[in-house]
Amino acid sequence: MAYKSLSSITVLDIESLGIAKEDATTLHQSLTEIIKIHGDGTPATWQHISSSLLNPELPFPFHQMLYYGCYKDFGPDPPAWIPDPKSAALTNVWQLLERKGKEFMGSAYKDPITSFDDFLKFSVSNPEICWKSVFDEMDISFSKPPECILRDSPTGEGPLSHPGGQWLPGASINPAQNCININGKRGLNDTVIIWREEQHDDLPLQRMTLKELREEVWLVAYALNSLDLEKGSAIAIDMPMNVKSVVIYLAIVLAGYVVVSIADSFAASEISNRLRISNAKVVFTQDLIIRGDKSIPLYRRVVDAESPMAVVIPTKGSEFSMKLRDSDLSWHDFLEKVYSLKGKEFIATEQPVETFTNILFSSGTTGDPKAIPWTNITPLKAAADAWFNMDIRKGDVVCWPTNLGWMMGPWLVYASLLNGASMALYVGSPLGSGFAKFVQDAKVTMLGVIPSIVRSWKSANSTSGYDWSSIRCFGSSGEASNVDEYLWLMGRALYKPVIEYCGGTEIGGGFVCGSLLQSQALAAFSTPAICCSLYILGDNGHPIVSQVVALPSLPRTASNKVMRRVLRQQLTETNQSSKI
Repeated sequence: MAYKSLSSITVLDIESLGIAKEDATTLHQSLTEIIKIHGDGTPATWQHISSSLLNPELPFPFHQMLYYGCYKDFGPDPPAWIPDPKSAALTNVWQLLERKGKEFMGSAYKDPITSFDDFLKFSVSNPEICWKSVFDEMDISFSKPPECILRDSPTGEGPLSHPGGQWLPGASINPAQNCININGKRGLNDTVIIWREEQHDDLPLQRMTLKELREEVWLVAYALNSLDLEKGSAIAIDMPMNVKSVVIYLAIVLAGYVVVSIADSFAASEISNRLRISNAKVVFTQDLIIRGDKSIPLYRRVVDAESPMAVVIPTKGSEFSMKLRDSDLSWHDFLEKVYSLKGKEFIATEQPVETFTNILFSSGTTGDPKAIPWTNITPLKAAADAWFNMDIRKGDVVCWPTNLGWMMGPWLVYASLLNGASMALYVGSPLGSGFAKFVQDAKVTMLGVIPSIVRSWKSANSTSGYDWSSIRCFGSSGEASNVDEYLWLMGRALYKPVIEYCGGTEIGGGFVCGSLLQSQALAAFSTPAICCSLYILGDNGHPIVSQVVALPSLPRTASNKVMRRVLRQQLTETNQSSKI
């Protein structure tokens, strides 16, 4: 669709979008004043328009008219959001650089925004300094500190060689213990989980404090130990992402076992494959999943998967929809024999950083799903990305509709709890107005999405009438983004930025993303992750060339394969490096 430049827009154009004449006249007057100040089509023009003129109640075509009109002749990747110095000064990275920028970069340091790219280069060249600073910022506690941050270890040096280097050699840690520690980010009475169930949209939010979470996790950890499993045994969770599944997840890791993550949407055959591949000894599940008027028989699927012993949580009171197998335990019976220990601290199992804590899986669209292990330090990568890119900090409320069976489930646990934030869990479908109300009521500050969810919200206008002004930024991952859908999404929260996030389950986080200290274009990345160099590899598996170049603006509207092709094309055209 062809759009007029801003100065060409008339009152009648605005009226044609269904806006009353009086309102259209007022909007046109305000637009004219903004153009007088900033010009007809500059980033400052759009920044002023999006922050003071537009709101969620105005028709979305009006938002499009002003966005595309402003950037009619701008070129590719116009900024949809520009950092505001006042809000930028509150971010984690700004405050770190204000304290240590000159120490890191000497006289080359100017200010956090101007020197942001230089800081990224510094982080790649100085991982020892940078990662230590980030761990200190997050209050990460090692039971045995690492000998260094990164030890070079060329490929092929013995059976325990570490291609590319060994991270945090010699260290021991328990990431679940770090999630429930008392530190400078939180106290016992601070809220750490906020939730609501879909069938209770009109009831007040439910909350759990750190004190309550610790006691619940400790009790489940004691009950796990009572099963007399060998440490390191695999224990599956096939449940919706709710408070109990988060407690179980943390307890498994705290007690020194390995979580096997299984999405609650899987059929019995898919559950069976994952239990077999992981050699799971126990599976935690729920009797039924309630979605609107439907009851999904989750325990029945686990039985049909011929699972090992199951611990089953009733959905309705204390009754089950079917008789439990003789080998299975109800949630009540599982906890009853250790209930006298409630409130007594469980001493965390501290293990070397290479120890597995979680087995996740690829989607398994071709053959068996691929088992993807997380170690004790994979959570640190997830939490560091959240700290650095999404700016998650003390007092935040983080919501990302997902499941422990997918990477973003464990990511959400660690990204919120390791950064002193609360996680917000909506137990139900995120597609309807109930979820939009939950985001409003919980005062979510960082909302994670996948593009298909945004598409559904936009199509059904699910967010209409709900106040999302508490959101400071969005995160987006998992699928290719769409410019218009994300323009609409930003408009629901008074034009807060969308931080695109691309990485992989294998690394527990991202390698290319966005930042609140950089302008953000729609459906595009703006930066490599902290301490991260990106390479395009040749057919021999080696980087094509070795010089460092600036990261080009990359569209998120393409698959990873297309994205790599775009990178290769750009580097070929400029005769520059494959290290970006």
